[in-house]
Amino acid sequence: MSVASSCRLKPVSFDDLPGWRSDDPSPLWDAMADCRTYLQSVKPYKAGALGLTADDLLALLERAGETKPAGADEARSFFERETRPFLIEPRETASGLVTAFYEPEVAVSDRRDDAYRHPFYRRPRDLVDIDESNRPSGFDPAYAFALQTDSGLAPYPDRRAIDEGWLEGRGLEIAWARSKVDVFFAHVQGAARLRYPDGRLRRITYAAKAGHPFSGIGRLLIDLGEISEVEISMQSIRAWLAAHPERVDEILWHNRSYIFFREAEVDDLSRGPIAAAKVPLIAGRSLAVDRQIHTFGFPFFIHARGLTHMDGGRDFARTMMALDTGSAIVGPARGDIFTGSGDQAGELAGAVRNAADFYILIPKQAAERFV
Repeated sequence: MSVASSCRLKPVSFDDLPGWRSDDPSPLWDAMADCRTYLQSVKPYKAGALGLTADDLLALLERAGETKPAGADEARSFFERETRPFLIEPRETASGLVTAFYEPEVAVSDRRDDAYRHPFYRRPRDLVDIDESNRPSGFDPAYAFALQTDSGLAPYPDRRAIDEGWLEGRGLEIAWARSKVDVFFAHVQGAARLRYPDGRLRRITYAAKAGHPFSGIGRLLIDLGEISEVEISMQSIRAWLAAHPERVDEILWHNRSYIFFREAEVDDLSRGPIAAAKVPLIAGRSLAVDRQIHTFGFPFFIHARGLTHMDGGRDFARTMMALDTGSAIVGPARGDIFTGSGDQAGELAGAVRNAADFYILIPKQAAERFV
């Protein structure tokens, strides 16, 4: 489906943004500086189908670098002066949808033993990127990775095959965890902090995936009648898995998608993991978006009526930046809010599944193309 048929961009004013006047966008300045450095010294972000480019973004980031706001009023004034808001109106749904993700902390060991048995894997050498230039005829167009064999490309083994030993003996293990469920949820989040018995703390971040589509186990448990739709959350899923250890494999293997990681040092615990935009995430201000539609680095304003547990009882209404993506994040008005690192962030993230309005803040010069 084309962007034109999937959504409409409706020009609005900042006064039309519910909660705009009470928001403080100043935490975004560090992320804007990081994105500016990346664009200037590494490479531009790939443009999404919406048509916004890294050049459209860079001018905004450079102006943001000329001064740092003294507070909320100056930060809002910057966006009011430099951008124009557009409501993203999806054509197939009444509103957008937000969920949330976080960076879990997982107890691990350098060595496998009876307690630590479940590995985090690095990317295998026989996993190759595929696109339209090398995709075999008849190969699922949704797959971005494949298995390189002597006779050509084939689908990579899925979660069950890897859990049952496909990668054993290759030396790809980064660390071993106590819990297969902890490993699974680190896959879902796409990053984790690893806590070793001697107190060391390392980070792992997304490196690649086996290629199979993501299939949510929450939906499976709803369809099986195990958890009601109104009660589904990360916490309720974890509780169900803990209560039914004999069915853990059955449920986890439903999601054939498998994630591979790379190691990263924890240089600054106050900053989030480096995600798809290649800059550190900022808790509560970073948004994962559909990478096929949106371009990393652009600011959004998200209003989610009824999402109140993150802002002291007030509806969620924040300026954010598109800094990550995910296989479950599909559509023009679909986003995943990064809530931070550790158990408390997990408590915040696990209960988020709310209708939301998505506004994209487009630099004024580029905005003329959408009016």
